[in-house]
Formats: sequence, C-alpha cells, structure tokens
Amino acid sequence: MDHILIIGGTGNIGFPLIECLAKNTDVSMTVGVREVKKSQERFKDAENLSLVSFDFLDPATFPGAFSGVNKIFFIRPPQLAKPKEDMAPFLRYAQQQSIQQIVFVSLIGVEKNPVTPHHQIEKMIRELKIPHTFIRPSFFMQNLNTTHLEDIQYNHDLFIPAGHAKTSFIDTRDIGEAAAICLTDPQYLNQELEITGPEALTYLEIASEMSRILGTTITYSKPSLFKFRRTMLKRGLPKEFVNVMVMLYLITQLGNAKKVTNTLEKILLHPPRTIEDYINDYKDCFTAKE
Repeated sequence: MDHILIIGGTGNIGFPLIECLAKNTDVSMTVGVREVKKSQERFKDAENLSLVSFDFLDPATFPGAFSGVNKIFFIRPPQLAKPKEDMAPFLRYAQQQSIQQIVFVSLIGVEKNPVTPHHQIEKMIRELKIPHTFIRPSFFMQNLNTTHLEDIQYNHDLFIPAGHAKTSFIDTRDIGEAAAICLTDPQYLNQELEITGPEALTYLEIASEMSRILGTTITYSKPSLFKFRRTMLKRGLPKEFVNVMVMLYLITQLGNAKKVTNTLEKILLHPPRTIEDYINDYKDCFTAKE
C-alpha cells in the first residue's frame, strides 16, 4: 500500500489529485498544510487522508509529515523562488528517508530555461538520485480565474503580456488526474512528461471565446512586460512571484509556449478538457461580485 505525502493539496492541482486518489483503496495520504485547523473542513469527507503541519522553510515540520510515507507529490509555492535555500533541505531530507518516488509539477520547456526555479529543482532531485516523475505542463487555464481574475471581473480585460503568441493551455484538473495515475502506475517512474491541452490559442482567441460564452465583451490589452510587472508590484504581489511570471510570459512571447503534445490523453485514456469546457465550468467566477 502506498502512503503519499501531498504538498499543495489545497490548490488547483493538488485538490483534484486528492479527489482522484481518494477513490483508490490501495492508497493513504498525508497532506501537508500551513494551518491544519483552516484546512480540516475542506478534507472532512476523505477517509484515507490525514492533515499535518508542513512548511518548506521549517525543517522541524519534516519528521511528522514524512512519517510512514513512501512517495511524495509536491508543487513549488510561487513565493519560494530560491530553490537552493528553500527547497534543498526538504529534498535532502526526502533522500534520507529512501522515498520511492517524487512527483514534481514542473514546467514545459524547462530543460531549456536554467534560470527558472523549476529547472533547478529538477536538477537537485536528479543529483540526489531520488526516483522521480517530472510532470511538465503548459500554462494553466486556471491562471485566468486566479492571477488574472481581477482584470477580467472589473475591467473585462485579459491584462497579460503575451503579445500575439499562442499558448497550449491545460486544465489543472487534468494535471491532478494525471499526477494520481503517475503516483500509482510504475511505468511513469523516472519519466519527464510534457503535457498540454488539445490546442494552442492566442489570448485574443481566448478573449473571443470568453466573450461568446460569458455574453460580455472581454478584451485583450497586450501590456508590455514592463507595464505588467509595474502593475502587479503596485497591486502588492511578491516581487519574486512577479519576476517568475514576467520570465514565463517572455518565454511565451518568444513562441516557446505553443507546443501541443498528445501525452496527456495517453495518460488519462480520454481527451483533455478544452478551453470551452473550462470557461463553461468556471462561468460564475468571472462575474464581479457586488
């Protein structure tokens, strides 16, 4: 029986992952969270799951989180952008526990971008010789209802510095399902999996599709990288998080986000969600609350 430590279980990938694994009677889960009490309500229906306090920056939380665990799933928290300082102690501890598999959500094209935190984390896991699966997804559809929600709700605009470039958007619910399969099927051990949605679209095409489904005109203002960075910092977002976003959108502008693969469909054994599926499912999110 696998006992999996899940870090990032309250998010757009981790929660769908937990929903998938909850159906598997051969799996038990420990979910590491910052505040156990706050998260209890969300996970109250899961029978094969326990919550523990966990913080990448506090090694005192590691022993409790790793107790009885043989596999790990984790996502890098956006605010942690210095892997050698904020990830290395966790990964070294995992190596000492003889973990059988780490599933890490990385980034498509990361092997060509050594400055990204994801690249550095992959490299550390390899150097520590921990059995791994790197899931390398394209841009998340759910960025629209999280990072970019304010602009859509109040300005009816996609304030995103991607120029005219295309992006092969992926639904995070599909990433969670794929991760659940990778954690329970040994054929994915020591694999790097580039997964994308079914097509590459420009943000102008996304705005058009949103306008059609929401019945409200959504524009795409194409800000410069400089204007986007300045605006996000003014809104109070952490500088490290904003800098990583700017770097990723620069990569997009250079045409490196348009790759489409069929890997996700092969893993899931069904077609991935389309942008139309996503917008229909999240329609209520995009309406400004009075």
